[in-house]
Parts: sequence; structure tokens; C-alpha cells
Amino acid sequence: MLSHEDAAAHVPSAVHHIPPDKVCGRAKDVIRRLQKAGYEAYLVGGCVRDLLLGITPKDFDIATSARPEEIRRLFNSCRLIGRRFRLAHIYYGRDYLEVATFRAPHDDSDAGGKVNDEGRITHDNVYGTLDEDVWRRDFTINALFYNPISGELLDFVGGLEDLRHGQIRLIGDPEMRFREDPVRLLRAVRFAAKLGFAIEEDTREPMTSLAILLEGVSSARLFDEIIKLLHSGDGLNTFRLLREYDMLQHLLPLTAESIEEDSSGNFERMVELSLGNTDQRLREGKSVMPGFLYAVLLWHKVNLAALALQTEGAPELQALNEAATDALRDQVDFTAVPRRFSNITREIWALQARFRYRDLRRASALVGNVRFRAAYDFLCLRAEAGEPVKEDAEWWTTFQFATQEEREVLCRDSADKKGGLRRRKKRKKSTGSSKAAPPPSAE
Repeated sequence: MLSHEDAAAHVPSAVHHIPPDKVCGRAKDVIRRLQKAGYEAYLVGGCVRDLLLGITPKDFDIATSARPEEIRRLFNSCRLIGRRFRLAHIYYGRDYLEVATFRAPHDDSDAGGKVNDEGRITHDNVYGTLDEDVWRRDFTINALFYNPISGELLDFVGGLEDLRHGQIRLIGDPEMRFREDPVRLLRAVRFAAKLGFAIEEDTREPMTSLAILLEGVSSARLFDEIIKLLHSGDGLNTFRLLREYDMLQHLLPLTAESIEEDSSGNFERMVELSLGNTDQRLREGKSVMPGFLYAVLLWHKVNLAALALQTEGAPELQALNEAATDALRDQVDFTAVPRRFSNITREIWALQARFRYRDLRRASALVGNVRFRAAYDFLCLRAEAGEPVKEDAEWWTTFQFATQEEREVLCRDSADKKGGLRRRKKRKKSTGSSKAAPPPSAE
């Protein structure tokens, strides 16, 4: 790896093969205007990494020597955001490009940047040069700078070599960098899962022991990170890596405990099936709901607690509501769950009991419920994982697509079957009572 003092490796377009037509035209225009105004400006980060890997980037981030206020003077549609990390957003209608000023190393003597006693960055507006900015970035594969105007790529830290070898490597001392920002632990896992890369040995070594640092990150930020991790399209692989590096217990402790407690393995299967289905939906361009994700992740604890409350005499719905409140409260201590999502989670759970009712009026009303589809998918997931609800899932699969006449027959047949079972039970009881009681035991 090049030292801090070494010049960057200047890689011409004939070597790196980034296709110019894959670069966002608006990003080129912003970089061109910044350069004409006398500033340095490059594409940087994930977009450069993805272009090199032949992946179409979702975002095109720009790094520049211009200060935020200078960027705002150049672009009428520019808005400045952030306090810990000041950024410029240049808007095109609802879309925007993010432009960041080069950062320098932290120095507590400088009012711009602060690091607390644990080594964590608390304020981050220390502006610097391109050479300094490179060493502030997290992983080598995210520290490549591309000038789409000249076609030149700058590589200070061996990022191209790591891309070729398929490895995730932190820039600098791994433990210090993870302590600066523990969310880098999650980013390492996310990139490894997304790209199918291995985490380099020195980077990997402290990850398990430092996982507890995640408990010091704000619950709101961790919620955002969990959605990135598990709704990225590679959620199943990511989930397995979180378990491998002992991070799950610090993000989703109820989920981690449930997997250990459930000797049947049904809950673990349910989580993995759900994440696999989510990955597939995302590949197909379909929507996914955080509320559904949390319904799955917390289900085991909620179900067990609700059943325990019912044995103590609580009505079913009341027991479920109490169990849901407790589980969501415990989870919020680690990751925030916004109410707009937790309300959906509660509705999915509450509707599970209603799948047992098959009279026409209630069944038709349930199919018309706004949360029916999510609750039905949840029921099917339970059945596939091994819970004893397969018959319910099959009945509702048939009912929801049946004609009105077919629904009437389904409900009538279900009522007849239920009534027959009751009559057989009564006859069995009556027959048993007509027999003479067995003699008392000699013992």
C-alpha cells in the first residue's frame, strides 16, 4: 500500500476501462463547472467502485476542494445540509447530487473536528486537500477518485488491487478506524455480502470483539443501517455475516435470543425464508416493508409471551397487544422503530388470529383489510417454516382467489367439517361415560 506521502497512482482510461457513457451526465456537468471555477472535483466512493465492477451505480457522489458555501454560490439549486458532516445537495427537481468538500485528519485543537474519549468522531467539518481526504475514507475500494472529464482514475491506497482480489480492507489501523465510527463494522459486512468479497484478515480480526461498540450508536442511525443491511437485496447473506461476527445480538437482541431458544429451528428458518423472499422481491423490482421485516424478526418472542399471558387468563387480543408492546419497547432500546412501521408490524401480528375464522362474513371482511396481503404472506411464511398453520394457509390461498359462489361453498364445507368434529367428540365422550369406571389402583 502506498504511504501517506506517496503520490497517487494515476490510472488512464485505457487501463481502468470505466465506460464514459455509464457516468451520470448531471454529475459530469457539476464536475465540469467546479473545475472551470478553479476547484478540484472528482467522482468518488461507491459509484467509482461499481463502475469498475460493471455495476450501474444508484448514486453519483462528488468530492471537491470547494467549500460548501463556495459550492452554493456556483449552483442556484444547491442546499447545504448536516452539522456533523456539512454537505451540499444540488437539486434537479426531486433528485439531487451530493457534493462533499475534501476532509482533513481530526485535530481537537481545530474547532472543526472533535473525537471523544472512545475515539469516536463527534464533529467532522475539518476541510483539507485531496491527499488528506483519501486517508479519511473507510475502505480502499471506496477511496478511488475518478475524473470523468479527463478519464483519469486516482488510486492512493491500492483500491484497484483489492477490487481485483475481491477483498474488503480498511484504510489505516482497523481498531482505531472502527472506534472512530462503529457503523464501519456494519459497512464491512454489507459490502462483503453485496459484492461477494472476503474481509481482509487484519480488518476482520478485531470485528467480533468490537461489535459491542454498536450499542453506543444512536438507535435512529442503527434503524437506518438495519434497513440498508437487510433490504439491500443481499439481506440473507448479510444476516448470516452479522451472526458470524456476533453483531446480531447488539442490533436485534430479541432475534438473536429467539434463534438460540427455539430448539425446533422453526424461527431461524422463518427469518431466513423471509430474507430470501425479500431479496427476490427486490431483484424483481417489487416493494418491501420495514414493518413486515420487524414482524418476522420479533415474532418468536411476541408469540411466546402472548401464549403465556393467555394461560394466565388474558384474552387473546389483549395478550398479543401486551406482548407486542413489550417486544417493541425492548427493541427500541437498540434500534428505533418509527411508529409508522411499528403500527404495521402490530397489525400483521393481530390479524394472525383472524385466519382461524372461516365464516363468510368475517372471511370476506378480512380479505378486504388493507393489511390482508402482508398478514397472509406472514401466515404462509409461518407455515413454510414449520409452524402448525399449513391448513389455514392453504384454505386462505384458495379463498382469496375464489368466486363468491365458491367462497360460500368453502365456508359451508369448513363449518360442516368443524361441526362434524364437534359431534364426533361429543359421541366419544358419551360412549366413554357409559362404561364402568375402572377399579381404583391397588397402589
